[in-house]
Amino acid sequence: MINNEKVYIALLHFPVYNKEGAVVASSITNLDLHDLARLTMSYGLKRYYVLEPLELQARLAQRLMSHWLTGPGADANWTRQVAFQHVKLISELNEAREEIEKETGTAPRLVATTARKMKKQLSFEKLREKMAAQKDQCWLILFGTGWGLTEEFMESECDYILEPVLAGAYYNHLSVRTAAAIIIDRLLAIDRKND
Repeated sequence: MINNEKVYIALLHFPVYNKEGAVVASSITNLDLHDLARLTMSYGLKRYYVLEPLELQARLAQRLMSHWLTGPGADANWTRQVAFQHVKLISELNEAREEIEKETGTAPRLVATTARKMKKQLSFEKLREKMAAQKDQCWLILFGTGWGLTEEFMESECDYILEPVLAGAYYNHLSVRTAAAIIIDRLLAIDRKND
């Protein structure tokens, strides 16, 4: 069985592609903050990191989060407040890596997600098996914004690259919120036969 408290997620706004294929830093999306915070809480994950290197975008994210943590939103919607308590804004991935290692004594395994088919991708089943077998290991699952994480980043920085979510249609452009929910459910849902 997988210990969900050993699983962290991160939404990376850099390095990602734009629709022209250029490497960019993307903008904060309010719904991504909300929905992935709720996903984190619903599946009992340890933390949700939001990586945003652009200062103005990071300030926007902090302002949105403050509304739900200590502002009027905290009184209006306690469930949102609780979810946002598990969100941390960072400017580079090493901040998350170092914090997780300091907190747990173990460097996290980095798992990249992508909508693209690539060589040496790990299936959901194989990753579940690894996560269940390595009980003391922490896992940081990385989601990209824009048009996805760059291949160079995934190949050079990540321990594993997860297979894409394929629904069978020719259209393959899920929102990151939808893809993240499907991926986390495929990996961690309690009704899986091997749990």
